[in-house]
Amino acid sequence: MQFDIVVPLLMGCALLWWVSRGMTWTTRLTVTVVTLALIVCVVLVERASR
Repeated sequence: MQFDIVVPLLMGCALLWWVSRGMTWTTRLTVTVVTLALIVCVVLVERASR
């Protein structure tokens, strides 16, 4: 398992859970999709620069 993918995903999920406590389900889903897309973009940029 590659930690450069797993750790950001876990941190993003934990932050999302903490922030989304007062949100509706549609808002949570939207924020989840945006957060995961940003994490994937960061990981791809990191890998491209190596």
